[in-house]
Amino acid sequence: MRKNRHDIAIAGGGLSGGLIALALRRARPELDVVLLEAGDSPGGNHRWSWFASDLDDQAASLLGTMRTTRWDEGYDIRFPALSRTLSSSYRSLASTDFAAALARELAPGTIRCNAQVAALSTDGVALKNGERIAARTVIDCRGFEPSRHLTGGWQVFMGRHLRTKVPHGLTRPVIMDAKVTQHGAYRFVYVLPLAHDELFVEDTYYADSPALDRRALSSRIDAYCAERGWSGELLGHETGVLPVVTGGNFAAWQETLRIPGVARAGARAGFVHPLTSYTLPQAVATARLIAREADLPGEQLAALLEGEAARHWSATGFYRMLGTMLFGAGAPDQRYRVFEHFYRLPEPAIERFYAARSTLADKARVLVGKPPVPVLGAVRALLATGAPMTERT
Repeated sequence: MRKNRHDIAIAGGGLSGGLIALALRRARPELDVVLLEAGDSPGGNHRWSWFASDLDDQAASLLGTMRTTRWDEGYDIRFPALSRTLSSSYRSLASTDFAAALARELAPGTIRCNAQVAALSTDGVALKNGERIAARTVIDCRGFEPSRHLTGGWQVFMGRHLRTKVPHGLTRPVIMDAKVTQHGAYRFVYVLPLAHDELFVEDTYYADSPALDRRALSSRIDAYCAERGWSGELLGHETGVLPVVTGGNFAAWQETLRIPGVARAGARAGFVHPLTSYTLPQAVATARLIAREADLPGEQLAALLEGEAARHWSATGFYRMLGTMLFGAGAPDQRYRVFEHFYRLPEPAIERFYAARSTLADKARVLVGKPPVPVLGAVRALLATGAPMTERT
């Protein structure tokens, strides 16, 4: 029998919503939490990856019971003028393993799938089937919302999980292989060796539009794998479009999404690395914060998270500036030069960049030396308004 009123209702069972539910279960098991997922399973069909250095030990412990793939022998990057092996440890989590961990750890009845949200309010959630779920506190984790108040581009990708006929021979990830034809965007292929005969191969584009041409991307993955002799059984696939926010009026964007008394988390709140679109470190930090402040009423929790999101926006301006130059300073086929230049930095600076913790010295190192984009183009890009992110993915 379903309860008439919950302590906390979380709308959206993706990475952010699921980690919030898990953190609450660990820290405050007496609370009655409901996690509302519109699809068939929490997490959808995704793979999240991160560097071990992105999380301290306490943050990493939130993921400790989840089945993750880890590589401690470093990773490779490949560009036309630079190939390098870096020593940082890397981690990856499949959404199926994420969903399985939530099912194991959360209290029975916490997860409700195929629960499509119609409206949120300070005291509950209305579902599209007419049901109303009452709650003391409501948290909106339904994903990024495009807006004319934000500017930027998009990260468009298609991934394929393969079981190869023979061992593929890779022992560490290839985070960026940008030696491939660029096709009018910053394109790179991302490869994870999940087992001796399993690969995850993803074709990624920093593009001006969120349009995703499945046929074109699929044929390019076919060609990439064929060139390397990788063939075999298709175990799964995924596609995605992520925002790469380069600027805008963050307060105005917050205002358009604000529902009185309803807290926001995840990409919907702006907790994203502006340039890489990584969300896992921010999702872990937000989940732990909410678990610590679980007794706050909705209005106060909403204000707390809005303040944290505003501070995150302010602290990550450097990465939005780099994104502005990436999209606006030169020809799309030359965008790879920004990352090629970046990957010449010392490894600690690269780790801090991905964790969105770059020091002033790190930022100076990115900007000094021969510029990777035309100087006049960079100036024009920084002075321009930027393309509004009004298209829906």
